[in-house]
Amino acid sequence: MQTKSIIAGLALALLTSTAASAGDVRVMWYSDGVEGEVMKDLVDRFMKENPGINVILDNVAYSVIKEQLPVQLEAGNGPDVARVTAIKDLAKHWLDLRPLVKDPAYWDENFGDKADWMRPDGSDQISGFMTQLTLTGGFANKTLFEQAGVEMPGPEATWEEWAAASKQVADSQQVPFAMAIDRSGHRITAPMLSYGVNYIGEDGKPAPLDQGAKDFLTQFVNWTEEGVFAKDVWVSAAGNTYRAAAEDFINGQLAFYYSGSWQVANLTTKIGNNFDWVATGSPCGPAACTGMPGGAALVAVKYTKNPEEVATFMDWMAREEIVREFSERTLFLPAHKGVVEKGGLNFQTDNEQAKAALGTFVEASKATSETALKLPAWRWADTVYAAIVTRVGQTLAGELSLEDTFARIDADIAQKVKDAGL
Repeated sequence: MQTKSIIAGLALALLTSTAASAGDVRVMWYSDGVEGEVMKDLVDRFMKENPGINVILDNVAYSVIKEQLPVQLEAGNGPDVARVTAIKDLAKHWLDLRPLVKDPAYWDENFGDKADWMRPDGSDQISGFMTQLTLTGGFANKTLFEQAGVEMPGPEATWEEWAAASKQVADSQQVPFAMAIDRSGHRITAPMLSYGVNYIGEDGKPAPLDQGAKDFLTQFVNWTEEGVFAKDVWVSAAGNTYRAAAEDFINGQLAFYYSGSWQVANLTTKIGNNFDWVATGSPCGPAACTGMPGGAALVAVKYTKNPEEVATFMDWMAREEIVREFSERTLFLPAHKGVVEKGGLNFQTDNEQAKAALGTFVEASKATSETALKLPAWRWADTVYAAIVTRVGQTLAGELSLEDTFARIDADIAQKVKDAGL
């Protein structure tokens, strides 16, 4: 297995680091749901309209984006364009498209409110655009709740109320776990925010974990040890490796799943008519009922050998009608100002559950806390997320006490800041 992994890694590195031929644009792409199929169709149409540019679409696992792409970028390699989520953390590697795109003012007008999420601090760089906006939130297996005769908590219900109700459902219906949350620092930050956490110190650098962080993490560890949260999601991977719990929910093994809006198309496609499900918004804590905003961005990589062709491709993908079509076909919330203001998105699904879920996420976005809105553009966010995932995973595996976990999270983050010379 190790040999296969090494060979696969070398193959990918060779694939993405090979100098592009004249006219080639290599795109590294990952998918949560159906967007890879939509992207392939759009790429084919782009090439018909631009016969001198050959776009090579490499569909990869999200783990490649998270773990291998940063290594390639640090070596000055990588694809020409990539779809990424660590957009601020890797901002120094993005190409400035401002002198290359046809109409920079169009980009500023339609994508400018999120531009700081993906460019170095203090810069006016155009790095790319958000392929979608996301918001974390919960999903409940409505069928399981109904079969158990348990009333589903309301829109302002707390995490404690959801845990109690979900545990009742799991016990009644004999499903393995009541709840699950993705193994992700971004994901677990949402409930921590509802408990009052603020990662950002007065100097803009990471602050030590505050009481809000400790309160929720303590509750989460206790719930997991009591069998309320699915433990395997967090202990079946090491370090800051991402693992979603979507398949557990899809297979009817969970009463409640905390993930985000990007899962709507995935759940719609894979659950079908197997059971009824609803989006719930984010449960409340003592401080808020907030989700965590974010999204994925399509960015240009500054190590490209074909910047003009990359800019032509990015200009085409950023066109209003293309963004609208992509959003409607993928069931993603658009990040294009013109598309949002004109409204009337015709999400291409006959599934009423999917339509209702998208409406729930749009409504839930209105409750997003000010602290949450600051994090996507904060350069240290991914550093904090990684430290939390790594150390909480070790705690759930029985390797660390909670007090040690808190101390090591702070130490890990402080070391990263020191390593950056700050």
